Order: sequence, then structure tokens, then C-alpha cells
Amino acid sequence: MTNNLFLSLLTAYIFISFVGCQPPDSLPEIVTLSTNWQFKKATDSIWRTAEVPGNIYTDLLQHTLIDDPFVKNNEEKVQWVSQIPWEYKTTFSLQKTVLQKKNIQLQFEGLDTYAAIYLNDSLLLKTDNAFRSYTLNVKNLLRKENQLRIYFTPTSEEEKLLKQQQAYSLPEGNRIFTRKAQFQYGWDWGPKLNTSGIWKPITLKAWDSPIFEDIFMRQDSLSSTEASLTALLTIHSSKDTSCEIVSEVASVKKQTPIHLKKGTHQYTIPFTLKNPTLWWTHNLGTPHLYNFNFKLKVHGSIADNKTVKKGIRTIKLITQKDSIGETFYFELNGKPVYAKGANYIPQHSFQNKVNHKHYEKLLNDVVETNMNMLRVWGGGIYEHDIFYDLCDEKGILVWQDFMFACAMYPGNAEFLANVQLEAEQQVKRLRNHASVALWCGNNENSEGWHRWGWQTNRTEKEKTAIWNDYLAVFDSILPKTVRQFSDHTSYWESSPKYGRGNPKYQFEGDAHDWWVWHDGAPFEHFKEKVPRFMSEFGFQSFPGYEVIRYLNQKDSIDIRSKSIQSHQKHPRGFQLMEEYMQRDYTLPKNDEDYVYMSQLVQARGIVMGIEAHRRAKPYNMGTLYWQLNDCWPAISWSSIDYFGNWKALQYKAKKAFKNLLISSEIKKDSLHLFVVNDTYTDVKGQLELTLLDFEGKVNWKHSKEVHIQPNSSTIIETISLKNSERKSSVLCAKLGDESAIIYLEKPKDLLLPKSNATTTITKINEGFSINIQSEKLLKDVFLFTSEKGHFSDNFFDILPGETIRITFKTKAHALHDLHLKTLNDFL
Repeated sequence: MTNNLFLSLLTAYIFISFVGCQPPDSLPEIVTLSTNWQFKKATDSIWRTAEVPGNIYTDLLQHTLIDDPFVKNNEEKVQWVSQIPWEYKTTFSLQKTVLQKKNIQLQFEGLDTYAAIYLNDSLLLKTDNAFRSYTLNVKNLLRKENQLRIYFTPTSEEEKLLKQQQAYSLPEGNRIFTRKAQFQYGWDWGPKLNTSGIWKPITLKAWDSPIFEDIFMRQDSLSSTEASLTALLTIHSSKDTSCEIVSEVASVKKQTPIHLKKGTHQYTIPFTLKNPTLWWTHNLGTPHLYNFNFKLKVHGSIADNKTVKKGIRTIKLITQKDSIGETFYFELNGKPVYAKGANYIPQHSFQNKVNHKHYEKLLNDVVETNMNMLRVWGGGIYEHDIFYDLCDEKGILVWQDFMFACAMYPGNAEFLANVQLEAEQQVKRLRNHASVALWCGNNENSEGWHRWGWQTNRTEKEKTAIWNDYLAVFDSILPKTVRQFSDHTSYWESSPKYGRGNPKYQFEGDAHDWWVWHDGAPFEHFKEKVPRFMSEFGFQSFPGYEVIRYLNQKDSIDIRSKSIQSHQKHPRGFQLMEEYMQRDYTLPKNDEDYVYMSQLVQARGIVMGIEAHRRAKPYNMGTLYWQLNDCWPAISWSSIDYFGNWKALQYKAKKAFKNLLISSEIKKDSLHLFVVNDTYTDVKGQLELTLLDFEGKVNWKHSKEVHIQPNSSTIIETISLKNSERKSSVLCAKLGDESAIIYLEKPKDLLLPKSNATTTITKINEGFSINIQSEKLLKDVFLFTSEKGHFSDNFFDILPGETIRITFKTKAHALHDLHLKTLNDFL
């Protein structure tokens, strides 16, 4: 065979083989524009490197052009930053293969806030909503070398113009005109740091073939044997063409031929899952997720693919009239679920400083603390996708506020249209998430209007107009959007339904009970006034020592400094903390002890509320305290401080949120002992009760068989108390693996013995094992060290003769400065 003939045959074979193979995939090309960014004052000529996503404060900090606003009292020194215009730009090159694509879009996921966008000196768009994404077709404007420039106008300039167009003033301040995170204008737990910049990614997407624009997995029906769903596929095609949708779920594949129409259209594919595994919160079952995989094939080539994770479940808010008022509880998969958790705020004033590890850690803390619900508060942000992904995976329900808080908002056509688009985008973005249990219109707007004096000195015409504007958003646009675009998610107009000044707050809807703290009511108020669902209540404390040292920028613990004063945003915060401390504890003499005691006060009050709410089930079916986390180093209501360290409240809430809780209530000379069971199974066992004094002497013992019904709260024992024993004795209750240590007087009235703890430290793989032993009762044992790490338990009690083993997880190789405080040291 000649060489020419051999080459000819080989060429033919390769050609035939290639034709017989599946053609190469033509997936969309996506370019993230995150490099080469620069920024400057609009009036300057000097450009400096910028981080995108980011914001103007972090860029200025990177170049040491401002002092860190989180330390000392530097916040007041940087207010000028938000008052002037800033400009960002980048250059980017595109390959010929990208430029030749039929479709090219630029997507801006988040611009904060009033921005003019220029591509190659052509004005593309002006934006006015930090919560909206903007997608622009730019094929005709692109070339090989490109420049993207974004000019940010200060919010104050735009707000001044918008306010002039308003016939009357609206509460509260000019922030109401701007659709961005409201807490950035300053709150009673956070700084005034009104950011601007590119706070979410900018991407360029290029494609020829059809693409998925959106996939919504709508759950149509659910029974114990079958789940019926419909995939609503939004597909964009440049021309009429035939294609095939290849879908797979639970190892079952199906091919669905579809004829696409030119433009953007919706197509449906039905799914049936036999004997579906349901999604549950982590404390009630497994948060199972199905992967729905989709491929869009054109002429055998994969044009696009997408995976949707979906938990199969039903979740409903049940509000039904009853003899007392109206119920308020969540029904998960047909069963009432008791909601336990906290209110969540943004984890940082600068969102680009929050990464995947921060979300993972905080939500792991939520699970570890036995919480099953977080309320995403309406003055912050609609959280990033990773937040909801992790809540799905970890089995945490999300009460999702729309981003409106503590104000009345405009009602002109432009504002309403902006809100409509914002709501539609956010509901569509989050509707596949099993964790999203509720959409709530706003935080405290209705209460503010009816109770906070906002109607004073207004004409009837003006009051009617303002309330009608309120209804246009919260009684029309938002509920209609949720109904139209979500997966049967419940909507609640405003949290709370009634303010605490209205007697109905205790009997209907959700409640924000701030009689404790703002009105100075004693902690015992939580026992006396239990609502149907407590969605906010709280108490302040100091953060951990690490935060105090950081914001003061010195090693000693000083809580009297100007720096500390500037990080307390409540005008009566220090006064109220001390008033409550004096009621139940004694005032420490030094600052380090004062910080410790402030955390005990906070924990005592909030746990008293949690237990009172849980004892009242099913009348009460939820307790969410204010607040879980901080956005900067602060004296606040948080249970986890800025550096992620657990305060006393977080440790004690972990015990108060257990599925099986032994709790008590003292009325006159009798103690009523409850067992609260949040599971859906019976609990049977031997209840063991022991009354012993603080030296270890047993005064009384009793045991009995008990049977606790599923999802219930039951009084299992009533005990008569002797006044002579109450100050020097403790009641120990044990049921199976659960136990409780019950004190019979306020902490300051207890006759605690002097601390005599001994500790033994052993190095282990994950850090250190610490054994603490005492011959006498120790109350509220606090372990602390300068080493970074996490104690498995803290602020705990040790019974006489008992040894407690604690794990300290840390990367430190030695633990030379472990310290211990107890309440015994002060009383």
C-alpha cells in the first residue's frame, strides 16, 4: 500500500468516526469581571487598585486612606466617605470566540446604589436599587479591548431630590427613599457606615445555543406515597429550533423533546417521586435534598446544564381563630413544629468581608445550639445564595423579611415599580429553597405607625395617604408577588402583628416584646405575658474580652473608654444593663468581672423567656430572641460576638433549646416541674429528683415513672418548698439522658460557698481536654484564655463532688493561661 493511499484511508476513517460521535458541547462562556479594577474620587485624577466585589470603605482601608472605623471612635472620622461621589473602572480583553457569540450579556448582581454604568464610553444604564440585579445585552458595544466604568452618586444627593418631591415628611429619615440595606444608616446596635460600590459580582455571559434562564421546581402535591412536581423551565433561544431536555432525579432519567420558540418562553416537565424522602428540620429528622439535573441538548450537543437542589416538604403558617385569639405556628409536613432560634442580621457592615467559612461556622453554631429557625431581619440584606443553600443542607427554617424596617415608605409610581421588580427577583431567586418558611412584609412598620407617634400633628388626608401607600406595598404588591412566584410560601404583612401597647399582642399573631429592656419590666414579665409566637425579645451584654481589646486597641479590659462609649448605640444601654444587674446580681468592682456579669444577666433573662414560652406550648409555638450575631465589634443584644465567640447566652440557649427540656416555674411556695417534648414520639422513663444543699448533703429524694406525650408540655410534679432551704439548696432533676439544675432564689440571694475548683489540662488532637472538679457547688463556671478557640461548654454549673470534662478546640500548642471565674466569687 502506498503512503498516499494509506493517508487517504486514514483521513476517511477519522472523518467517519468524528461524524459518528456526539458533537462537542457548546456551553455558555462566563467571564467574571473581578480583576483590574481601580477607584478614585470622582473629582480626583489618581486611580488606585480596588477589590470587586467590595465597597468604597474597604478599598480606602486597603490603601490606608482612612482609619479602621471598627476600632476606637473612628466611625465618626469616616462619615465624609458616603457624602462624595466615587468612580470605579476596569479594562478587560475578550477572545474572538467570545465576540463571535450571537448573544452577550453583562449581569450586575448588586450595585450600591445610585450608579451610572458606561461601557466603552456608552451609557448603558442608571441604577437605583442595591437589591436588584441588572442584565444588559451588550454584544454591539463590545470589542477586543474594553473599558467598564461605574459612577456612584452619594445616596444623600438622590435622597434630597426625592424628598423635595414628597408632599410631606415620612418617618424615619431619608433612608426610606433608597433601596439598600437600611442598617447602614445607623441602628441601635450598628454603626453608620453607608457604603457604596460593587457589592456583588459582575459577569459577562456569551452563548450561541439556547440557555436556561431559570428553573423553578414547583411542588404540586405531596402524600406519604407520592410527590408530584413540575419543572418550570424558562429558556431563551435566538431562533425557533428543536431540542431535547434530559432530566435526572434519584437515578431516574427522562428525555423530553421540545420545540423552542424564538425569544424567552416557559416550558414544563412533570415529575413524580414515589415514596419521597421528606425534608425536615435537623432537630426533627433529616433535611434530605433531591438533585434535579437538567441538560439542554440541541442536535446532540449540550447547550446548557443546571442542577436544582430541592427538599420535598410542605410548610405553612397556621393562623386560625380560637377561643383566646388567633394561633400562629408553622406546620411542617402536616405536623406543628415549635420554632426555636434567633434574629439574624448581616454578619458584617461590609459584605465582602463575609466568606463561605463565616457562613459555615455561624450556621454550624445554629445547629449545635439546637435552633431550627432564623429570622432574616428586614433592615439588612437578602442574603447571598450560600446562606440559603446551607440552611437547606443543615435543616434550618428561614423566616425571610422583605427589606423594609421601622419606617413608612413612599408610594409614588416609580418607587412602587422599583419595589415590584425587587420583590419579583428575590422571590424567584429563593423559591426553590426548602428552608424558606415565610415571607414577611416588613419589620415594625405597622407597629411604628400605630404606636410610635408617627401620626401626631398630621391631617386626616395625610394619614390616609401614608397608610394607603403602606397598603400598596405590604397588602398588595408583596403578597401578590409571593403568591404568583413562590412555591406556596406563606406571607405575613408585618412583624409584629400588634405592638406591645396593644393588649392583643399576647393573644394574636407574632409579638415583639420589649417591655423587658426598653420599658424596664423585670425578667419575670416573660413568665406572665406569653404571646402566641415571640419573634423578638432581647437584652444587651458586653462582648467577649477579645472584642473589647480589639476595639480599644489595648490589652487591658477597659469598659469606660470613649471607644467603648462609641460602640454602644443604645442611648440608655449602659444604664439598663446596670439596673437589671442590680436586681438579680451584685455589681462587680472591676471591668473584667463586670463583662462576665453582664453576660450572665443577659443569659438569665432570655433563657427565662425561652423556657416560659416553651412551657406554654401549644398556646405558644415559637421563640426567636434578638439577636444572634453582630455586624461589628459592639455592646449589643447578640449571643455571638463580632469575632464569633459565644457569650453566656449562646451556651445556655443550647440547653434551653433541646428537644427535651426539663423546666420549672415557682408560684408562691410551690415548684411546678415541666417536661417539654418537641419530638413526635412518646417519652417514657424514670424521673429522678434530688434536693441537695450546696455542700452536697441530700435533703430529699424522689423518683417516679413518667409518660410524656409527643409535641407537648406537661407538668409532671408539683413540689412544696420550705423557705429555709431555698437559699442554700438546689433541685436536681433527671429523666433519661436529660437533666436540669434548678435554683430556688435569685442569684444574688443564693448562699453560695467559696469556689474551690481544681482543673486538669490534657493535650488532645483537636486541642485540650479540661477536667474541672469541685467538692462544693459552683455556679456559672466561666473558662477563658487568650488563645483562639471554642469551649464545648461554658458558664455551666458543677454539683458537689462532680467532675466536668470540657473540650477546648484550638490550634494552639499550649494552654498556659487558662482562667476560671464563678458566681461563687462574687456572692
